[in-house]
Amino acid sequence: MEEFASWRASGRRHTHRGHQIFWQDSSGRGDGNLLCIHGFPTASWDWHAVWPGLRERFARVIAPDMIGFGWSAKPRNYEYRIADQADIHENLLREQRISRVHILAHDYGDTVAQELLARDAQRRADGDDSLVIESLCLLNGGLFPETHRARVVQKLLASPLGPLVGVFGTERVFRSNLTAVFGPDTRPSTEELDQFWILWCSKHGKSNGHKLIRYMGERKTNRERWVGALRDTPVPVRLIDGLLDPVSGAHMVRRYRELIPNPDVVELPKIGHYPQLEAPDETLAAVLEFHASRVT
Repeated sequence: MEEFASWRASGRRHTHRGHQIFWQDSSGRGDGNLLCIHGFPTASWDWHAVWPGLRERFARVIAPDMIGFGWSAKPRNYEYRIADQADIHENLLREQRISRVHILAHDYGDTVAQELLARDAQRRADGDDSLVIESLCLLNGGLFPETHRARVVQKLLASPLGPLVGVFGTERVFRSNLTAVFGPDTRPSTEELDQFWILWCSKHGKSNGHKLIRYMGERKTNRERWVGALRDTPVPVRLIDGLLDPVSGAHMVRRYRELIPNPDVVELPKIGHYPQLEAPDETLAAVLEFHASRVT
């Protein structure tokens, strides 16, 4: 747990709508800025296994915990929306005077990245270069609502029973559901599951699960905007996907290849939903090769 504690202790704070946002910030040895956007139900800690390698490639690497997640504020009376999470990232970048950025995203973070792509397209159309996305690397996520296979617990959180499911959800159920989305040979350790549970429960966060899960409905409502942004963007995009993921695995990759022109896809056949944790070396290599071959 020492590295986990150090991650928290070394984090910084950004204020969003009166609430404190935890974020990690590292100066690296390369060039360019990288923004890492985590998934549901975890936090920026998801990136720790690839963090040293990312620092070797980029001049600066930034990873916030979105509001409602990890060590950021988890207000109870709050409308958690993808657009608001996108605002957090844009405001943080502008506060840090970053005008050009590469993005690495996972899961829920993929949806936030799609919203950021839609905004990037509008700025480009307006001739506004105040914030430019230079590249996007996506890990397993629900890019298309028609291919997202929600887990039973996610469906329950999104149902009228959601508030009760969140409050009374046990650690055993949480561990079981999270473990199930990993590959059979790359399951999380007991220590990793302990860390995930701490991130989910800190600041009474699990009581907001039914609010955070509304993103599944947002994906359907905003499908044209978010899928269109991904399909039409001039920004270089790579998908790195663990094919054994029951939520967004091989079936999502097939749909991606159908809808996205000239798809750049790296398939990880033995990996589940968390490539950056299950296969950090392979995932990092795919990210770095993408930047070496298509971006720089």
